[in-house]
Amino acid sequence: MERKASRRENECEEKNSNSESSELDKDYKTSLITLNVGGYLYITQKQTLTKYPDSFLEGIINGRIMCPFDADGHYFIDRDGLLFRHILNFLRNGELLLPEGFRENQLLAHEAEFFQLKVLSEAVKSRWEKEQLASRETTFLEITDSHDRSQGLRIFCNAPEFIAKIKSRIVLVSKSRLDGFPEEFSVSSNIIQFKYFIKSENGTRLVLKEDNTFVCTLETLKFEAIMTALKCGFRLLTSLDCSRGSIVHSDALHFIK
Repeated sequence: MERKASRRENECEEKNSNSESSELDKDYKTSLITLNVGGYLYITQKQTLTKYPDSFLEGIINGRIMCPFDADGHYFIDRDGLLFRHILNFLRNGELLLPEGFRENQLLAHEAEFFQLKVLSEAVKSRWEKEQLASRETTFLEITDSHDRSQGLRIFCNAPEFIAKIKSRIVLVSKSRLDGFPEEFSVSSNIIQFKYFIKSENGTRLVLKEDNTFVCTLETLKFEAIMTALKCGFRLLTSLDCSRGSIVHSDALHFIK
């Protein structure tokens, strides 16, 4: 009799355990939500979508806002499916984290407003304003003699990417024409310093080694910078020093778009 009673107790415990496990699985499954946003499927937890009260997504999940379903029974939201990943990441992390080089601030701000996420909308607009301000600031590149900074060329532009392009071009040419990358040639964020310049009848040459190996003349570099700027849609605002007549004889070039 005792054995039978013990066996029944074990069976009851197993049933209760299985029932609790089944309930937990059921609760976990119902906490997962699949959204179809513009044809892109996203699976996330209910608590993520309801993180911000009075938001569009919270309203859908809690039944305040009617939302259509697709053919598979998923919530369908007719918005930008690619940009929604940034909306979802914000809900998960509680902060705006965007990939490097992200340029769709205006579109993302519109999406944030649609989903009624005021905090996200303000964060995107703040980021956008900072980028606009930075793009208006003048960036410069100085190519100079390490012993005499009055010798050389200065290029000013309101587009950092253009300065970076000119800079990489000089470094590329230097590396291709020399064995290795000599210590005499140093590059910082805004200044490229050569060991020294020499002047000859053919113009000032950018010297890298004691044996007078050179990259190009300053005049050639100026001409290439001007042509590159024009091809990229920039215009020459001023040469900043027109007293010498020709632009290629100027100490500085200033471009703007």
